[in-house]
Amino acid sequence: MRGGRRLGRRFGWLWAAYGTGALGTWLAFGAFPLIAVQVLHAGPAEVALLASAGAAVGAAVAVPLGPWVEFRRKRPVLIAMDLARCSALLTVPVAFALGVLGFLHLLLVSVVVAAADITFRAASGAYLKTLLPAGDLLDANARLESTAWATTIVGPPLGGAAIGLLGPVATVVADAVSYLLSALGLRAMGGDEPRPERAEAGPRGDGKGMRAGDLLDGWRFVLADPTLRPLFFNTVLFNGLVMAASPLLALLMLGPFGFAPWQYGLAFALPSIGGLLGSRLARPLVGRFGQHRVLVGSGALRAIWPVGLAFVGPGGGGLVLVMGVEFGLILCCGVFNPVQATQRLERTPPDRVARTLSAWAVTTKASTALLTALWGVLGVLLGPRTALGLAGVLVLATPFLLPRRAPTPPPGPGTTPAVG
Repeated sequence: MRGGRRLGRRFGWLWAAYGTGALGTWLAFGAFPLIAVQVLHAGPAEVALLASAGAAVGAAVAVPLGPWVEFRRKRPVLIAMDLARCSALLTVPVAFALGVLGFLHLLLVSVVVAAADITFRAASGAYLKTLLPAGDLLDANARLESTAWATTIVGPPLGGAAIGLLGPVATVVADAVSYLLSALGLRAMGGDEPRPERAEAGPRGDGKGMRAGDLLDGWRFVLADPTLRPLFFNTVLFNGLVMAASPLLALLMLGPFGFAPWQYGLAFALPSIGGLLGSRLARPLVGRFGQHRVLVGSGALRAIWPVGLAFVGPGGGGLVLVMGVEFGLILCCGVFNPVQATQRLERTPPDRVARTLSAWAVTTKASTALLTALWGVLGVLLGPRTALGLAGVLVLATPFLLPRRAPTPPPGPGTTPAVG
């Protein structure tokens, strides 16, 4: 990445805040299901509801937040979302200490956190575009991607050790503190941020206020853009299918195959090194082959791996197979993700970034929740291995949704491409 090119002090604070929050998230990975099972004695249906309904309802709550964010200064929004996540999570250990923690409480907290996550991502993408020149966006996205994978490697093992020593509620506290530290880091950035102005007039012609049409504007923009439209469908379907298969793989590995929990964690933590490597390769690959070729090539290569999970078996060979498949998948994703994020920012006018990223994230979370629930049913009807194989075969078709041609020049600020 250009030999460690400096992107400025303010990006450094943003980067540090992102990494702190990501580490907290991975430290608390799986904490809510564990609390539901160990503390509240919830059954499989309730655990599945906690995972899918929390994300889906959180995505629905986030829909009006995208337009709301668009015409506000982004740094205060980022701080507010961090504090919202911190406050919501801290209610869990407080309720646990008072003996009043219930399943509905966990579900409501998961909704708040999911909605704040989507809003934070939308605001941070919009803020990043104003913070750096276009030529630095790929470097910045690659560094954020690298940090995400680094926290994936470190967080779950540390969180697992903390859960073993102190219980799952302790990692929820750590997650809440990470968001508080992130908010403090964002506050320390300093600098002026001009208030965004609406390019077109509002309902009273004053250019202010949120209109009903703003709720759908992010989707309209994505679906009208000839490059973003196929990329959107590819990303949503790929992510949804990969995530939907994860519970089935966990069921096989921790159930009939007899892997220990530490082996299951290792099977996913160690291959995340591929994400670090891939994010480091993104910039030099784009410099040599061009953004479009790298996007399509890495997007196609990442699709060939998941079908291999249908052949996993017990023993050391099965563990090595899972780690090999996950390493190849994550390596390709490590290249694809920052290039995709950069192209998405480059093609989106500044006055539509928050709405576009919010619509993208809402669709991804909602479709993942839906596909996870559907694959749970298929796992019961067809068996976990067959359902895993079906997901892998469908993933093989996702490269056909990638943009086939190099993108045309992006639209100018305040414009929407014509539909059709």
